[in-house]
Amino acid sequence: MTDRIQNIAKGIYSNVGGIENVNKVVHCMTRVRMEISDYSKVDIEKLKAIEGVMGVVEDDTLQVVVGPGTVNKVAQVMVDMAGVKLGDDMSQIGKKSGKEAVEEKAAQVKADVKRKNQKPWSKALKSIANIFVPLIPAFVGAGIIGGIASVLGNMMTAGQITGDNWANIITVLKIVQSGVFAYLNIYVGINAATEFGASPSLGGVIGGIIMLTGVTPENPLPNVFTGGDLSPNQGGIIGVILAVFLMAIIEKKLHKIVPESIDVIITPTVTLLIMVMITIFLIMPIAGAISAGLVGFINWILGVGGAFAGFMLGSLFLPMVMFGLHQILTPIHLEMISTDGYTQLLPILAMAGAGQVGASIALWIRCRKNKQLTEMIKGALPVGILGIGEPLIYGVTLPLGRPFITACIGGGIGGAVIGLFGNVGATSIGPSGVALIPLINNGHMLQYVIGLLAAYAGGFVATYFFGTNPEMRLEK
Repeated sequence: MTDRIQNIAKGIYSNVGGIENVNKVVHCMTRVRMEISDYSKVDIEKLKAIEGVMGVVEDDTLQVVVGPGTVNKVAQVMVDMAGVKLGDDMSQIGKKSGKEAVEEKAAQVKADVKRKNQKPWSKALKSIANIFVPLIPAFVGAGIIGGIASVLGNMMTAGQITGDNWANIITVLKIVQSGVFAYLNIYVGINAATEFGASPSLGGVIGGIIMLTGVTPENPLPNVFTGGDLSPNQGGIIGVILAVFLMAIIEKKLHKIVPESIDVIITPTVTLLIMVMITIFLIMPIAGAISAGLVGFINWILGVGGAFAGFMLGSLFLPMVMFGLHQILTPIHLEMISTDGYTQLLPILAMAGAGQVGASIALWIRCRKNKQLTEMIKGALPVGILGIGEPLIYGVTLPLGRPFITACIGGGIGGAVIGLFGNVGATSIGPSGVALIPLINNGHMLQYVIGLLAAYAGGFVATYFFGTNPEMRLEK
């Protein structure tokens, strides 16, 4: 492990009150996420000043942005230093006892209450992130493979490639893609159960229940409440999350009242018997109505709003990322893919990152004497082009203020172009920017590229003329 990685890990610990003040370390694509015991010991400004740290996000977890590729190495060094694994409980490492422990606990509770009162939606957003972030590599890998299969299929239809070998290759590639999305409910059920403190295997069963295996149009299952026939996958992942949340409550209560000698038999059996009835006949229809309403509402906005809706969505997405609100869109994207075969929302939101790229290029040219800034841009720009925008947000545009606004304008311009074209969708989620091109639905890749170029240009022009001040352009 390089000295740079070691220095980042040590620097983080030294400015959050030491290893003993960290209860858990995990990471996503760009951020080291820590559960902090006592926030009064955290020095945010010194964290931001660590070489290699691009920004800090304060939520119910403390999130230090170090960028893709680096984040997994830093997080691994941090847990190695603590002698635990990623996600393990670190709360007992180096803890004090007696009066000091009581005082620290009081400070922790006070800080937790204060933070939760300030952001009541944080816990829900954190849960959504914890459910879907582990699935992102699968979405990315399987989605791109599915995109390749789609391109090869089009080439075969056009007669550019022929033969059984190509047909078999396309079939195998599609099997990989369907391996993720055909059984997504099960993956979500397992992760949701882990997040809500239930048995992961039971969460997987709940995800499988929603698929209504064995129910066919020839052998329908009527809803005991309405009499209408139930549809497999009704409610999708929204239904899975709701059902597993309720299942976790039931399972925990049964663990408390069932004798230990028969708990392993009685609790899972009774939990599933209760949940199968509630899930199939109650949660599925309700979640189905919710998901259908959300998808229909978004499609209506995009259809009616066109360029205006695209501009608003594209320009507001960066602030959503900054506050962590973008996590709530993941189930909506997946529901749109399940319903329509693609999500029209993702290509528009991807324009926000493209606006940042244009803004950063303008800063590079306009503030070329500011070596400190240009070095940061050089490090963050390549991954920004590929759609990972957090290094540019927290390392470049947001700290400067004005360029963040002009980057949002660029994203709005790109979103307006995509909204004007209409029906530009992504068949999977995970990538953004240039990396999203292979996942754009058939016949609309060119429109997406035009939107990207418009966002680059919009962010560049807005930032070049209105996004800097004399101080930014000084030699440093």
